[in-house]
Amino acid sequence: MATFRVGVGSFNIKDGAVGFGTDTDGLGNLKVKGVTKTTDIKVSGASTLTRYAGFAADNINQLENITLTSEVGTIGDIVVGVGTSVIISTASTVTVGTVESVSIGTHFSPPVGGIEDRGEDFVEGMMRFNTDLNTMEFYNGNEWRQFTYISDIQNSPGSRGRCLRLGGQAGNTPHARSIGFVNIHTTGNEMSFGDLNNVVDGSTAVSSSIRAVNLAGSANPGGSAINVMDYVTMASEGNAIDFGDLNQNARYPASASNGTRGLIMGGQEPSYTTMINSININTLGNAVDTGGEYTGSASLAMTVYSPIRMIIAGGYTPSASPVAPSVDFINITSSGDTVEFGTLHERSGAGFSNSVTGIIGGGYNGGGYGGMKYISIASLGEYREFGDMTFDNRYAAGNGNAASKTRGLFVGGGSPKVPSPYTVNIIDFVEFSSLGNARDFGDLTGADLDGSNNLNSTATISDCHGGLGGY
Repeated sequence: MATFRVGVGSFNIKDGAVGFGTDTDGLGNLKVKGVTKTTDIKVSGASTLTRYAGFAADNINQLENITLTSEVGTIGDIVVGVGTSVIISTASTVTVGTVESVSIGTHFSPPVGGIEDRGEDFVEGMMRFNTDLNTMEFYNGNEWRQFTYISDIQNSPGSRGRCLRLGGQAGNTPHARSIGFVNIHTTGNEMSFGDLNNVVDGSTAVSSSIRAVNLAGSANPGGSAINVMDYVTMASEGNAIDFGDLNQNARYPASASNGTRGLIMGGQEPSYTTMINSININTLGNAVDTGGEYTGSASLAMTVYSPIRMIIAGGYTPSASPVAPSVDFINITSSGDTVEFGTLHERSGAGFSNSVTGIIGGGYNGGGYGGMKYISIASLGEYREFGDMTFDNRYAAGNGNAASKTRGLFVGGGSPKVPSPYTVNIIDFVEFSSLGNARDFGDLTGADLDGSNNLNSTATISDCHGGLGGY
């Protein structure tokens, strides 16, 4: 039996067969990269295959279960047969840059765990199944993004395009406790979802693809602001459940969420403050003061956001009555201050966004009510006018983010064109791709305590808005 040594290792040739570290006969033929006539190497039994220069397998044909250690490498395809498995041990890697493909015979099982199980050392391209969100997710080099899908089937799971309207009705008239919902990808009238824990107007909302949280507002009727937060599960109808409390009472606050974290600022009473609150949407509990400050306006600002960035425009400030001119932004994961980058002399409008474009409509400028404006969220450019809502002189048509990847909704609102209390039941929609005039969607059917379906100063939120990304 002849023995050939390569570096510090060796292989044996006996009766035309090749053996690695064993006298076993008939193991097969040696495959050497660059040799014209070759066959695959099959490693079995107690034998091990150590990669030396010039002896890297073009392909690993996985016929039996195998464990890859740090001494094994491949520059070709990896094929895993039905009923077999590959275990990659500690300190071992399969380099995607040199392996052309990995073929799985039945299924591939990624790492599984909740948000807290992600660890800390993230690398671009990491993929896992998130048990808290019940979806696959990947790390894009900056943040974890979830794979979501949009379905027009009303009762299917996942991000269906469901949008909630929570509470509403401004002034000294009875407020609403009701929660209604629509499917953004169809048209039609609002349907009943359940009730909030309080009758409230002037609240806002944040969400993941699973849970919606209603935030603060004003107690009924025309009372002081409250700090209450309650939540619902978006996929099912039902009444709200207590979530926790904000650090301070607030009415007409601004908010944004990236599916995990929610930011809330402005509207804080009895004296306005610059505090920024944050919550973890997936964990019940009281809000936390981030330590950052928002100085753009006291209340009634309009917000749009992507999974990364929140833009807060205009609003009301006593020292700059009737409108505060600044436009500010903050990264949703930040614990710092907001940063001013532009001006917009409007307040009391409604805002919504997908992950690229933000739209506001119906803002009051001190002398009248505007149409619609859009902004590219990533560029931090200017708001530009582009079209009209279906009802002129309209304001307070939803505070939150009533949008999907393709369209956004204005929900209810007020207008001086109708008798006191100046409220309407209109729902209209805008397509992000066309940026044309708003079109009729349907009507609100949920009512305030007096039974009126006309509601303004509502909170609105969806399970597939721009803060959630989605693919």
